[in-house]
Amino acid sequence: LTGIPREQRAFQYLLAHAIPGDPHHILQTFDQWCYHCEHLSCVGPAKGRIVERLLLERAPLRVLELGTYCGYGTVLLAQGLPPGARLYTVEGDPRHAAVAEKVIRLAGFDEHTVELIVGPSEEVIPQLQEKHGLMKADFVFMDHWKRCYLRDLKLLESHQLLAEGATILADNVLFPGAPHFLQYAKTCGRYRCKVHRASLEY
Repeated sequence: LTGIPREQRAFQYLLAHAIPGDPHHILQTFDQWCYHCEHLSCVGPAKGRIVERLLLERAPLRVLELGTYCGYGTVLLAQGLPPGARLYTVEGDPRHAAVAEKVIRLAGFDEHTVELIVGPSEEVIPQLQEKHGLMKADFVFMDHWKRCYLRDLKLLESHQLLAEGATILADNVLFPGAPHFLQYAKTCGRYRCKVHRASLEY
């Protein structure tokens, strides 16, 4: 009705209520908006705890996120990085990327810590080494179009972008579902698989 996209409305709510430079409070404010105002397809606090735990266990120095959306997952990942780590996040929709950029900077992360790359993942992934300096990713978080999960995993493999022992965390593989990705991960012999049970966000 307002002509303002809901992602932009959520950002306006953040500006009014969140503490700048406080990533935890940014996420809490996002959660308040999603619970009480409008649903956004963010990771959310329940699944966010799984992400936080894995980051703490793995302490990755080079992290790749596919599917920035509004920047919720990006802030979640960035606040869990060890010192000196760098996060590369890829968003295909320029409108979402514009909101995410503001959210990431509002949370206090500069371009040295978080690099936002705008473009389709199938075009960005082959350029990550040469154009963006990401030689190997220790941790990959997939939260973009489910139909792209398998294609992009194979792209990461073919461009040798996965460090030895890398962790790949993929959201919503059961619902809405990424069955071909799951089947490949379980049967190709390259990965040890674990399914983390969680409810849908919010």
